[in-house]
Amino acid sequence: MPLLYYACVGLSISLFLYYGAANLLANGMVAEFERFGLSRFRRMTGVLELLGALGLAVGLFLPPIAVVSAGGLSLLMALGVAARIRVGDAMLETLPAAVLGVMNLFILLSATGVLGS
Repeated sequence: MPLLYYACVGLSISLFLYYGAANLLANGMVAEFERFGLSRFRRMTGVLELLGALGLAVGLFLPPIAVVSAGGLSLLMALGVAARIRVGDAMLETLPAAVLGVMNLFILLSATGVLGS
């Protein structure tokens, strides 16, 4: 795998560990999910983010796990972008979720061999 793949995996693991923990522990995330009208999904989102990050780490040794994790994180970020658009957030506020979604799509396509090695 090329260096870009490993850089994206490392960055994604780091960010999703942070955001997953923040969803479970930070008061600011409670307010965000209330603003989205999705309060009941905050903890589940945090757990999915943490599991996705751990799956990407395991996927470095077992590539099929990376495929599942990157696919799940891409879907989660697509839903995050949709939630931000629905509440009228500015592009700058939506950009992190969009970039993380595209980055995980890149990981997914690379891990499956669609983008070559």
